[in-house]
Amino acid sequence: MSIVVERVESATEEARALITALEAELSGQYELYHRHGLSIEQVFLPGIRFFVARLDGAAVGCGAIACDDGFAELKRMYVRPELRGRGVVQAILARLEAEASAQGYTRLTLETGDGLHAAIRVYERAGFRRCSAFGAYVTKPAHTIERSLFFEKGIG
Repeated sequence: MSIVVERVESATEEARALITALEAELSGQYELYHRHGLSIEQVFLPGIRFFVARLDGAAVGCGAIACDDGFAELKRMYVRPELRGRGVVQAILARLEAEASAQGYTRLTLETGDGLHAAIRVYERAGFRRCSAFGAYVTKPAHTIERSLFFEKGIG
């Protein structure tokens, strides 16, 4: 079993399929206004680096970092359900953390939904701790982040 996490710089069919699958999964639990993910077009804007994880060559997961004032935020974290538990998410997290650190960031943040219990456990095991809202989330209407949990981790 070989996991490779590589940067993707354009909206490939694999990238589109992963983000579409992520949105489908989230739409079952959260209203649109509760979802703060980036669209396929947005993950390729300047300041955002998007990665695809491959397991034995097949695209099975993704993640991105959005670089902001003083911190990098994890975005679009996803692993296909049938392949969870095989170390893919840990490989994505390690690659994103390395990327943020290489860019000079010392704080890695993320927002996730309150019902994503497995994801919350993964983040906590990876050293993330709950924190208050950060960046653009601070100015969002309260009802749009009522189901959001915020995490941070010192890196570098």
